[in-house]
Amino acid sequence: MNLRNAKILIVDDDRDLLTAVRLLLKTEVAEVITESNPENIRSLLSGNNFHILLLDMNFISAVNTGNEGLFWLKKVKELKPDISVIMITAYGDIDLAVRSLKEGADDFIVKPWNNEKLIATFREVLKKRSSPHNPANQVVEKNITANELIGESQVMQDIFYKIKKIGPTDANILILGENGTGKDLIAKAIHEYSLRAGHPFIKADVGALTETLFESELFGYKKGAFTDATEDRIGRFEAANGGTLFLDEIANISLYQQSKLLTALQNRQINRIGSHENIPINIRLLCATNIPLAELSNEQRFRKDLIYRINTIEITAPPLRDRGGDITLLARHFTQKYAEKYLKPVVAISDAALKKLNQYHFPGNVRELQYIIERAIIMSEENEISAGDIIFSPVESAPQKEQELKETNLNVLERNTILKVIEKNNGNISRAAKELGLTRTALYRRLNKYDI
Repeated sequence: MNLRNAKILIVDDDRDLLTAVRLLLKTEVAEVITESNPENIRSLLSGNNFHILLLDMNFISAVNTGNEGLFWLKKVKELKPDISVIMITAYGDIDLAVRSLKEGADDFIVKPWNNEKLIATFREVLKKRSSPHNPANQVVEKNITANELIGESQVMQDIFYKIKKIGPTDANILILGENGTGKDLIAKAIHEYSLRAGHPFIKADVGALTETLFESELFGYKKGAFTDATEDRIGRFEAANGGTLFLDEIANISLYQQSKLLTALQNRQINRIGSHENIPINIRLLCATNIPLAELSNEQRFRKDLIYRINTIEITAPPLRDRGGDITLLARHFTQKYAEKYLKPVVAISDAALKKLNQYHFPGNVRELQYIIERAIIMSEENEISAGDIIFSPVESAPQKEQELKETNLNVLERNTILKVIEKNNGNISRAAKELGLTRTALYRRLNKYDI
């Protein structure tokens, strides 16, 4: 269906937004009707045959569910199941927007938006109406890319869904998550699903760069700019021109580095060290950090204006302990991968080994699982990995012991100390009391107190 023949309803309680969109669409569509009160949706739908509804996610109205957009989406689909619905959302409500797609919405758009992007979204939705059985519209797949970003758990399906929805946009993405959760794989997948997929994907671990190296690595330099500058060199921004720039460990850069980065992003241009020439840049920016967003937003640590610049949309990579059956899926994947790499005949992993893995908490996440399987493949002398071949890393176990020592509750400390001393003395209360500096009676009182 052609956009010029479309009839569109826009429902949002922001009257300025309604005016702006009505003026934008006035010459693009057959008819556009705006409404600020969602309570009037029922009467508007019953009296008109709209092709598309542009619906806000949040209203100040009689309905107060915390996600009014989902409420009205459900009502709209009950009244007019064939209408195409595009949700309007702020960048902080992406999870709700993704949920709306699962509940019947055709797409969502993040405000503030680019007008060309909004019109392109309308056209794409109308195109889907014309070919509802197009396989390209069937979303959610187990393996989203050819790399190792794989999973069948619900949390990973949500990640895949977000990647497919935000990939084709040019929105800047902040990827959050613990170490070892695959933030770099998510970044690569976003690039592969973007319109820049045929252009460079450049990564820079900015957290490891000194202030001097930060500028030379990102912006490049001219010959003679400093002692070792024997030739001109382009930086990561120029190398990524037309493609995607991925800045890892973004939370670890200094305030000075943040200022330099913000200037480049705002001006969309850089200057090589030793040059006054302005070089335009055309990149899609992805950033990652293992620091929680609430902690990152402390202005003594990170500039809020830079957070807004790099965080149009955020994605949180889930820890492996929250991914359920993905542990088994990944273990088998890594088993095959490293069996091939080391030319080993091992092609399977025993049920006992899988049980042992699934009972472990994986503080090192997928990276730790990968190393565990790689070691097991190297050391195993059988055609199957056994439970005995699964050895957990002492590197990841250490922090847990340190955390136990940091326990500040005095009652817990006293109880744990008593238990350890009694165990050390093989249950002999007299010796335990002597070592603790207590009488037997005092120790018995504490045993009763702590129900030991």
